[in-house]
This record gives sequence, structure tokens and C-alpha cells, in this order.
Amino acid sequence: MAIANLLLLILCLSAVLFYCYGIYAAIAFLRHPIATDPEFHPPVTILKPICGLENDAYSNLASFCQQDYPVYQIIFAVRDRQDPSIEVVKKIIQQFANVDIQLVVSDRLIGANLKVSNLANAVIVAKHEILLIADSDIHVDQDYLQTVIPPLKDETVGVVTCLYRSSAQGWVTTLEAIKTATDFHAGVLVSNQLEGIKFAFGSTIVIRKAALETIGGFKAVADFLADDFQLGYLPSQAGYKVVLSDYVVTHNLGTSTLTDAIRRQIRWARCIRVSRPWGYLALIFTYGTVTSLLLLIATKGTILGWTVLIITWFMRLVMGWVVGVKILHDPIAKRFFWIIPFSDYINFAIWCCGFLGKTIEWRGQRLLLTKGGKLIAIANSN
Repeated sequence: MAIANLLLLILCLSAVLFYCYGIYAAIAFLRHPIATDPEFHPPVTILKPICGLENDAYSNLASFCQQDYPVYQIIFAVRDRQDPSIEVVKKIIQQFANVDIQLVVSDRLIGANLKVSNLANAVIVAKHEILLIADSDIHVDQDYLQTVIPPLKDETVGVVTCLYRSSAQGWVTTLEAIKTATDFHAGVLVSNQLEGIKFAFGSTIVIRKAALETIGGFKAVADFLADDFQLGYLPSQAGYKVVLSDYVVTHNLGTSTLTDAIRRQIRWARCIRVSRPWGYLALIFTYGTVTSLLLLIATKGTILGWTVLIITWFMRLVMGWVVGVKILHDPIAKRFFWIIPFSDYINFAIWCCGFLGKTIEWRGQRLLLTKGGKLIAIANSN
């Protein structure tokens, strides 16, 4: 029993250290904004893969057409000619006639990841050497391109990516938004401070065509679930720098059932587990709100147990506030930061579930997740 208590105490202390470093990393990121150059405006091609109608689809997609930027092209890519998003895109093309917009409809597949096939079909008609990929549920302001493109003035930079704040509807997606703002992004900032990031997010991936070609084009990531991760990781392995922009985009979560949310989170947990197994295992050292409660129970409410719990929870809440409110300016994190411990318990349960199973469901497909994060389509028995 003494050994178990010591183990729990070590996990609590490691979590407190992580929270402290997360706060430091967030402050350092805030104090050292990415340099911008008002004269650097290379032409950009924006690739927007679409599948179905996301929440606030028109507003999200149209926000990319209202950029205060000299020259940019937008390519919307859809697989199915019956996809309801096509009508929205056509409306956007009519309304923004002054913007270079194209719609590509093609069911050509290059791998198990349908989104990447969309990107591969779109890039064929890309006019410019700088590509920007952003998921269809992302909303941006007019200064977006002005902010995320300038880091590429450094020829050694191959990829730029962004943090994101989530807009949520309902308590289920609110919990997801809290996790993203106060936990996931804290880990990103810690990684950025320690060694610089070597991955990217679907919220924004700015990538040079040359860097994309160096890694083998979209074909190189066509069988990965975490294609965004790979589009940062592979260029970094090829010698390019990956820059975390200080621009924060908005991710529209919309509404979701509890079952769908849990499946989505477990899917990504399994993806992280197979992509970065040791990193996934190391997350046990960050669940201080869980281990401190277990220590309190194991020590039967001793002064030590209460002291460790209070310190751990306090530092966790401080880190959540600094990252979620001060860095991301996330209104959900600001309003509901007090439920962070409850969110952590749910995330811990999902983390445990992430160790089990290798199959996922995504966009109506059943897929087998293999070592390294690659996907294999499972034939429908019907």
C-alpha cells in the first residue's frame, strides 16, 4: 500500500511540474509573437476539402473568401456530385465573383483517407507555390492570410500551423472544447517550448509545394488517419522547420450526441496511441486531478492527501486559465474553466479506452488502425 501511495504521489508531483511548465510555455509564447512582414505577400492557393454540410458551413467557407490579401486562389474539393455542400459552394462562387474560386468534383481515390484524396484532386489545379489547407469547419477573420503566411519568408520554414478555439453548442461539445483549450493546447505549447513542434493541425496547414513534393506529395499521407500530423511531421523529418503561428482560428464544433463525441474522442486517442505510443503512455504523468483524488482516497483523507490535491487542482486550473483564456481567448474556457477537473476525469477514461481496440468508424467507413497510424479499409459484410 505504501508503494502504491508513493507511486500516486510521484504522478501528482509530475503533473504539477507539467502544469507549471505549461504556464511558463504559454507565457513565453505570448511574449514572443511570430514576426510579420507587411511587404511579404506571396500568392497562395487555399485547398478546402469538403464532405457533407458542417455546422455554419456557409459562414465558415465564406470567411476564407474575404481575406485582406493581394492574390489568393481557393479550391473547394468534393467527392460526391450529390454532396449537399456543392450548392453552398456555388452560392459562394456567385457572391464572391472577384475571388479566384474553383470547385473540383472527383471521386478519384489515392488511399484510405478520403480527405487526402480530396486534397490530391484539388492540388492538380493549384496555381501557386504556397498551399494552405484548412478543414471545412474552420472560421477565420480578414487578417488570417496576412498573419499565417509571413513565417515562410524564412526559406527553411516548410510548414506553418495554428492553434484553435472551439465554438460549441450543448454541454457535450462544451466538454470537448474545454479539453481542447485547456489540456490539448497546453501540451502543444509545452512541446513547442521544449523542442519546437514537428506536427501540424487540420485547423491550418500552410505548406510549400516544394516541401510537399519532397515528402512524396499527398500520396505519402493518403493512408494515415492523422494526415494533418503527418503533413507537419514528414517535412520536419526532411529538414524543414515547422512554425506555430500566434494566430488562433475558430473551430465550429456544432452539436453532438454523447455517443458520437465519445466515439470521436476514442478514435483520436487510438490514433495518437499508434502514432506516438510512448508519448501517449506518458500522458499518465499529466492527469494530476485524477491521481491526486486517488491519493486522497488511498491515504484516507490525510493532511498529505488533501494538501497534494489542493495544490494539484489549483495549478491545473491556473494552467487552464492561462492557456485557454489568455492565449486562445476562448470564451468557453473562460466561462466554464471551473469544470476542468470533471473534464479531466472523462478524458482519463477515454485515455484508458484508447489502449483497447484497433478499429474506428469515420465518415461512414469502418477502418482498421495499424501501427504508425495507417488505415486499412474493412470491407462491409453486407
